[in-house]
Amino acid sequence: MLKNKIKKLAQEFHQETIEIRRHIHMNPELSYEEKETGLFISKKLSEYGIEHDHGIADNGVLGMIKGKNPDKKIIALRADIDALPILEANDVAYKSKKEGIMHACGHDAHTASLLGAAKILNQCKNEFEGSIKLLFQPAEERLPGGASIMIKEGALENPKPTSIIGQHVHPPLASGKIGLKPGIYMASADEIYVTVTGRGGHGALPQDCIDPIVITAHIITALQQIVSRNANPAMPSVLTLGKINSTGGSTNIIPNEVKLMGTFRTFDETWRNDAHQKMKKMAESIADGMGAKCEFTVVRGYPALYNNPELAINTKQWAIDFLGEENVVDLPLRLTAEDFAYYSQVMPACFYRLGTGNVSKGITSPVHTNTFDIDEDCLELSIGLMAWLAIKELGN
Repeated sequence: MLKNKIKKLAQEFHQETIEIRRHIHMNPELSYEEKETGLFISKKLSEYGIEHDHGIADNGVLGMIKGKNPDKKIIALRADIDALPILEANDVAYKSKKEGIMHACGHDAHTASLLGAAKILNQCKNEFEGSIKLLFQPAEERLPGGASIMIKEGALENPKPTSIIGQHVHPPLASGKIGLKPGIYMASADEIYVTVTGRGGHGALPQDCIDPIVITAHIITALQQIVSRNANPAMPSVLTLGKINSTGGSTNIIPNEVKLMGTFRTFDETWRNDAHQKMKKMAESIADGMGAKCEFTVVRGYPALYNNPELAINTKQWAIDFLGEENVVDLPLRLTAEDFAYYSQVMPACFYRLGTGNVSKGITSPVHTNTFDIDEDCLELSIGLMAWLAIKELGN
């Protein structure tokens, strides 16, 4: 039985997958700089005898596993490969060797999982029909996102897959489980940059100044009210202004300029566009009414991620068949963002969450923190399930 063979191979390849993950974890590279990571992936695929191209989107790798009747149906699997600018605080043997760079979002586990799944699939290629594209994608963490570049450079063409599946680590979910949600799942993410320019001077003489700090305070409050009083409550939105600083200024000095940086996220594209205009108009109007100038810039980021309902429902059932019903959970909407969303815009896509937490082992830290880690037991499940899902989506 093919399912049992996959489980046996996953058990056999588990330790190798751990070693791959640890190598990548110790040698992280930032977005658009993943040269050695791409070379390592290429080397592994060559060892496995899997045909591939290295260099798409600069550091990405595109592989192909052909089963019997390879043109019958083609699907894709994706993993991201970049790390984050975070100084790791974990005291582990596989701690990052690069000061201030860390795989704090689990992309090392994603890459190792896809390599492990690829090895399984390649050993089973005489037992399924169709072909599987492997997308090892750079630069998920920084705009414009490696997914958009991969698509632009033809990763989904020649041949064109009919669907794509990806996964992401999820520390709140226990190792041994996965979770997913059909339909809209993750939010769009835009960057907000605001500069308020007034006229600085002595803090004791505000009547001679145009105080950009006071004006910025009004703008911040007004922007939050736009979101809280205009967004559809059924489709959550969030505006977070994460940085504010001034050019000059002190206890007794009013500065000339204040800068804000933040993020705006939502699930509704119509409201997303409307909110951009409302926020810009409000900020500029407040500044103008108080004698200042406001430059309001929105850098459009990733779109909302949409899990094709049919593919997601099928994926859930296939996962239940492989893992047991108790190990497959339903997930809520999530206001984080992912450039996998670009794939979901051009073909049926399913993005699920891999449980990586283990309270008994003290593995509970969220992603994007300096103590993030995974329970590596999850990698056996990960490589086996991904291989199983690919074969089921091919119709075998």
